[in-house]
Amino acid sequence: MNDLINVMQPCLGERELAAVREVFESNWIGRGKRTAEFEARFAEHIGVGRDHVVSVNSCTEATFIAMDLLGVGPGDEVVLPSISFVGAANAIASRGARPVFCDVDAHTLNPRVADIEAALTPRTKAVIVLHYGGHPGDVVAIAALCRDRGVKLIEDAAIAVDSRVDGQACGTFGDIAMWSFDHGKIVVTVDGGMLYVRDPELAARAPKVAYLGMEQRSGFDQAMRASTRWWDFDVTSFSRRSTTNDVLSAIGIVQLERLPEFVARRAEVAASYDEGFAGLGGLRRPPTLPAGHRTSHYMYWVQLDPELRDVVARDLYARGVYTTFRYPPLHEVPSYGWTTPLPNTEAAAAGTLLLPMHQGLSDDDVRRVVDAVRECVTARTLGQAA
Repeated sequence: MNDLINVMQPCLGERELAAVREVFESNWIGRGKRTAEFEARFAEHIGVGRDHVVSVNSCTEATFIAMDLLGVGPGDEVVLPSISFVGAANAIASRGARPVFCDVDAHTLNPRVADIEAALTPRTKAVIVLHYGGHPGDVVAIAALCRDRGVKLIEDAAIAVDSRVDGQACGTFGDIAMWSFDHGKIVVTVDGGMLYVRDPELAARAPKVAYLGMEQRSGFDQAMRASTRWWDFDVTSFSRRSTTNDVLSAIGIVQLERLPEFVARRAEVAASYDEGFAGLGGLRRPPTLPAGHRTSHYMYWVQLDPELRDVVARDLYARGVYTTFRYPPLHEVPSYGWTTPLPNTEAAAAGTLLLPMHQGLSDDDVRRVVDAVRECVTARTLGQAA
C-alpha cells in the first residue's frame, strides 16, 4: 500500500546527505573526529560531562555493556518491567542472571515505585526502567528507592531522547543509561546508540569494553602520542567490538540539531490527536503528564476494549493506517521461565494500540488517522453493543 501511514518513520534529507558527503571526502569513515563531536554534543544535550558518554552501534549493545560494567552474573537478579524491549532481558539472561519482571500501571505502562519495590530481593543487582512512549514515569522516586536499597538503576532511555523531569534529562537519574538512534527513533543514525555512565571509573572503562577490551587503539591518534610502536595494545576484558563510525555520527550531529523541531512537530500531532479523540466513547487517550514532566512524544497510544483492539487494528490497516503494540510482555515469553501473572501488564497489552507518531506526518495524514480511528471505533463499539 503506497499510501500507508506508518507508525514510525525517519526524517532525513539534504543536510544529512551533505554531512555524509563530507565524511566520504575526508577519506576517514571510521571512528574519528565526527564521532567525538557527536558524543560531546550529546553529553551537552543531557547535561553531563563529555567523559561520561560513549557512542556504540546500538542501544541493545549498550545494555549488554551495562551488564558487564556492573558485573552482573549467575545468582544475580535484575528487575525490569515486563513491557520492555527484548534486548534488555536478553542482556540479563546472557550473563547467567535472572530477569525479574515487575508489573506496570495499566494506563501509563510505566512501573510504579511499589511495582519495583515488590520485585526486589537480596539477590537484586540492578533495576532497569523503560520510559514508556517517552514519558518519564516515576523515575525520581524509583531512583531514590534504588539508592536507599543499594541497587544500581539503569535507565532504558531508548525512546526518551528529549524527556525531562524538572529540567533534568531522563537517563541521568540513575547509574547507567542508554539511548537508541535506529531507523525508527526520533534522532536517527540508521543504527546506533549512546551509553551514559555516572561513576567516573566505570565511565573510563566503558570505551575499552566497547572496543574489544583494548587498553589503547592503533591509528593516527595513538601515533601522535607514542614515539614508537604505536600499534601495540593490551586487552583488559574479553569484549566485543561495539563502536560506531563517522558516517553514522555525521548523520547524528545533524539529527541532534534538528531534535527541537522534531519534538515540536510530534507535540502538535499529539495535541491534534487529543482534540480529535475527545469525547470518543470506547477509547482512552494517553495519560496527562504530571507537572514538571516533559515527554519526547515518541509514542501515542490509545486503549480499547481488548475484544475490539485487534479488530480495530485490522480495520485501520484496511484504511491505510498502520498500527502496532510495543512491547509484547516479556513475562509471557517461555524462554525466560516466568510463571507469575502480572495483571496490569496483561490488561495493558491486551487493549493498547500505538497510532502513527512521527515528525513526517502532514496535517492531512493526521486528519486521516483521526477520521479513520473515530469511524472504526464507533462502528465496532456500536456493533458490540448490538
